[in-house]
Amino acid sequence: MTARLRAIGPPVVFGIALLVVWEAVVGLAGVPAFLLPAPSAIGAQIGAQFPVLLSTTAVTGGNALVGLVAGFLLGVLLALLAAASRLVQELATPVVLAASAVPIVALAPVFTTMFGSATEIPRRLVVTVVVVVPVFVSTARGLRQVLPVHAELMSALAASPWQFARFVRLPGAVPFIMTGLRLAAPAAVIAAIVAEYFGGLQNGLGSRITAAAANTAYARAWAFVAASIALGLVFYLVGLLAERLATRGRT
Repeated sequence: MTARLRAIGPPVVFGIALLVVWEAVVGLAGVPAFLLPAPSAIGAQIGAQFPVLLSTTAVTGGNALVGLVAGFLLGVLLALLAAASRLVQELATPVVLAASAVPIVALAPVFTTMFGSATEIPRRLVVTVVVVVPVFVSTARGLRQVLPVHAELMSALAASPWQFARFVRLPGAVPFIMTGLRLAAPAAVIAAIVAEYFGGLQNGLGSRITAAAANTAYARAWAFVAASIALGLVFYLVGLLAERLATRGRT
């Protein structure tokens, strides 16, 4: 318990001190709300908009979760295929790496045009594309970490490529796969929120942030930003927990 308090205590104290300084600077310097609302005003909006915050966070979190699961499975599958076939590796690797260079601001409007603005599919597809990249890269790296003795053993047993992948490559790559998941989890939230800026249903955090800012309700916009931060932290912590559970006992 003492060690845990030592780990948690300093960030909590720093966060409280930051909020106090923020409140004092805004109040004493007369910073206009459109530049930086006071924490007290943001907190008041969080209380007033709490039911809306919960519903919009659930929508954005659902889109991020669906895209995260889809991108994770697709990234692992592509990495397995690339490890088993040089042709697939030469075809898939450039495509995945090229996808990492495509900005969300370009993908979101295209997917919205393709699938319509009355569905969540475009946003989930954006998240899927963003998630695939770190999962694929990390998994592909892990699948290459095969000890020569293990490769020789499977060759002596005349194992098929899929048996090799199932019993040697995939178990050895688990730490790398979980690292890819940890990196992709918060990125999924960012992608889901940014995708909501470009039309579609007005039911997520990103849509509410833009709507509140457009109506000069800056404290309310920051309340939705705070909810976005909380959602990103939840995804990151869940990804970190999954990584630690999956790699427990490994050296």
